[in-house]
Order: sequence, then structure tokens, then C-alpha cells
Amino acid sequence: MVGLGNPGPDYAESRHNVGAMVLDRLADGSPLRPHRRARADVADIRVGGIPGTRVLLARPRSYMNTSGGPVASLVDYFDVDLEHLVVVHDELDLPFESLRLKQGGGDNGHNGLRSLRQSLGTGDFVRVRVGIGRPPGRQDPADYVLRRFSAEERRHLDLVVERAADATQTLVTLGLAQAQNDFNT
Repeated sequence: MVGLGNPGPDYAESRHNVGAMVLDRLADGSPLRPHRRARADVADIRVGGIPGTRVLLARPRSYMNTSGGPVASLVDYFDVDLEHLVVVHDELDLPFESLRLKQGGGDNGHNGLRSLRQSLGTGDFVRVRVGIGRPPGRQDPADYVLRRFSAEERRHLDLVVERAADATQTLVTLGLAQAQNDFNT
């Protein structure tokens, strides 16, 4: 499971980092440590109780636009079948607080997804799309995604991140169809 975002404190609370925020919530205190063969921080967790399902959490340490390389390295190193790859990311085309899970699709202008598609040779992986809404007026989408959430949005952000984390856990334990039924808005 990959949470997309940009590295460093300057981007930590930006809209583009909501995927990394969800990943941190899933880690639930388990430290993400640098992986020796990929530019990514990883944690190995269990989801769904004892014995649970093993899930490798990964947060690329590269910028969003080049996240495909670290993800491809991890997929190769751990021999992950792409049908088991889950990518959590921000989505401009969904209103803030919306959530959609889907299998495959295009990159729709999302540079992180474009990088993944180029590095993996396919876009056929599961996506957990967390809505951040469209920029107001004529604001450049590239500037918008790098800005922090508004004060009003921040009041709801913890619930959005928690809901997306719950959706990914349902996805892992009960499958895509059940997660879509329970969480797609």
C-alpha cells in the first residue's frame, strides 16, 4: 500500500500529501523506516486482527512527480503482484471529503499516477482516491495541490483521513467490492 505525497515539512500538510497522511494513520504508531533498496520509507503491519493480513506500507521519499521509481523498486524487491498494489492519493475531481475506490484507470493529469504508470508499465492497480476539490476561480491546480487545507477543511481533515484509512482496511480484509459499497461517495 502506497501513500503518495511530497517529502519534507514544507509539504506535510498540503492537499497533495493526503495519501501520505492516510498511510501514517494506517501505520498507527508503527515506525516507517527507510528501505535499503528503494527511496521509500516502509512499515510492515497486520490488518484485520490476529493473525491478520500482512500489509507493507510505503511512502516514497521522492517528490510526487518521480514516485514511480521507488514504488517500482519495492514492487520488484517484494515481488508484489500488481493486483495487490493499492495507491492512496489526492483527487482534484472529487469534492473535499469524498472518497472513491477503484481498480485501474488513467492518470487524469495526476503526476504521481503518471509516474507510477510509466515505471510500472501499467495503471492497473487499486486506487483510493481522496477528494480535495477543485481550486477556486482561476487558481492554478499545481499551486492549489501544494497549499495547505483551509481552516474549515482542517476541522474535517482528521475524519476524512480516518475514513480513508478505514476504507483501505476494508479493502484489504473484505475486498474491493465491499469497500466500494461501504465507502464510495
